[in-house]
Amino acid sequence: MHELSIAQSIVEDIADRLGDTRVTKVTLEIGRISGVVVDAIRFCFDLVTEATTLAGAELVVIEPVGACRCRVCDTRFETTDPIVLCPDCGTSEVDVLAGRDMRIKSVEVITACAPPADVRTTR
Repeated sequence: MHELSIAQSIVEDIADRLGDTRVTKVTLEIGRISGVVVDAIRFCFDLVTEATTLAGAELVVIEPVGACRCRVCDTRFETTDPIVLCPDCGTSEVDVLAGRDMRIKSVEVITACAPPADVRTTR
């Protein structure tokens, strides 16, 4: 299950960048033809965030479809199948333009504010 190592890498990357800042929401973009099983990512994310600043954070996953171009007949098409064949001519000589990517799209955090000043003691 390579999704566990992917989830660990995501959590480590966020923790390295944000330190002790409490994370409330993580949005990932995982292409539908990336070969990554989104349900497994969700499960693993919950496991690897325990006892971290990401514990309890909401995980949102956006799954864009694959965008492709046939090198033989120049047809452009979308697909959700990781085995990419041109729908017009049937060839596998296809350039994948999008849909195999995986990235952290956004991270929401709790920012601590200074406690309100007591007007009576600050004069």
